[in-house]
Amino acid sequence: MPPTTLASRLVDPSSASRPLHRLVLAWAAFLLLMLVIDRMGLDFRLADALYDLQGDAWSLRTHPLLETWLHRGGRTLSQWLGGGVILLLLASLLLRPLRHWRRPLRYLFLAVAGGALAVSVIKQLVPMECPWDLARYGGDWPFVGLLTPRPAGMPDSACFPAGHASAGYAWIALYFFLRRVRPRLRWLGLATGLGLGLAFGVTQQLRGAHFLSHDLWTLMLCWTISFGLAQRLLPPATQPADTTQPAREAIAHA
Repeated sequence: MPPTTLASRLVDPSSASRPLHRLVLAWAAFLLLMLVIDRMGLDFRLADALYDLQGDAWSLRTHPLLETWLHRGGRTLSQWLGGGVILLLLASLLLRPLRHWRRPLRYLFLAVAGGALAVSVIKQLVPMECPWDLARYGGDWPFVGLLTPRPAGMPDSACFPAGHASAGYAWIALYFFLRRVRPRLRWLGLATGLGLGLAFGVTQQLRGAHFLSHDLWTLMLCWTISFGLAQRLLPPATQPADTTQPAREAIAHA
């Protein structure tokens, strides 16, 4: 199956008749990917390589480009974008010419906020160490698996999933938003969400704040929320009937 066709089926809720089945299939594939990453130790292999390249230290942890511009600045950018969506949504409630934007804007606000909120809540409920916390990388604590009981006295660290990456991946919702209001730009919306999430995720991996799997979990959670809300709030627009068809048929048979 061509990559573009697979991507279309995964993100476009109107491309298949059973979106719930597609959602289950996507999660099954994702969990299989997580199992492969765990069995191959890809999280540690990548973190080891990044740590070694920085001289057996997280030398880039406080680098201005990563910490100031891409970490703090990226979070601020996402907040400003969210504020812009809120302003447009309020305007659509007050201005008649913007009424047709109201439903898509409501969806965009709920999907972006929902993705970021879901990741934030899970971070507080699921204890997980950042790479920089681990003795393997100069920290103080051993690695404890996701479902493994933690040793007594070991503090809880909110490092899973990747919170900063959610400030980018939550904007995958732009695909569904633009699919409704500007269909030709929908892939640009998807590229924007993926690009921001990837940039923010790589930034934090370079700083020692997250493993690869943390970012992938964030991506999957944000996609799931965007996809699910699109089913509820953005049903496929009905196409106008082709009133010229009977006339063309009459001419053809004249």
